Amino acid sequence: MRSLTCALFILALATFAGCAADPAADKPDAAVAEPIPASPAADDGTMLSLNETSAIGWVGSKVTGSHEGGFKVFEGQVNLVDDDPTKSSVSITIDVSSMWSDNDDLTGHLLSPDFFDAATHPTATFESTSIAAAETGYVATGNLNLHGVEKSISFPVEITVTDGAVKILASFSIKRFDFGIEYTGPTDNLIRDEVAITLDLQAG
Repeated sequence: MRSLTCALFILALATFAGCAADPAADKPDAAVAEPIPASPAADDGTMLSLNETSAIGWVGSKVTGSHEGGFKVFEGQVNLVDDDPTKSSVSITIDVSSMWSDNDDLTGHLLSPDFFDAATHPTATFESTSIAAAETGYVATGNLNLHGVEKSISFPVEITVTDGAVKILASFSIKRFDFGIEYTGPTDNLIRDEVAITLDLQAG
């Protein structure tokens, strides 16, 4: 009964104050599964490094509003095979401590054990296991290791290959609870599970 009363109280507060829009609501959810063993990289591809114009961003939200952020330091490679994305692969390593947000106090909290625990889990990685053609664009599948938890995720992606260079664009959402990041915030300002992710990657 107490839990029901609390839930109704939170709902009443949210209704009275007006819930902020969820920035992840219009993003496709990444499909999440157990990690998939990666195949050996093709030895006939061209290895291209991500360049300085690449960006990885996120938007997280709570009842009263949202915050934007991203990562300043990361590196990655695209193994481009026959200029064909479905034969190619991508790998990314992120320095978690390079996280930024639109609020310095929030950034410090995000790096703490309540969230990413950057001291214990200093890097996050993504290794693609397949890139499949879709009705529009492609679907990338790969193993994401975040906060010490590894899961396979699949999400829609646009890939353009031009003169040996690759551009990768993606916008999707993940659930932080899937990766053991479960801090909820105060009961009158709960933090949403869904986080919107944007990728703008250039390699060549």
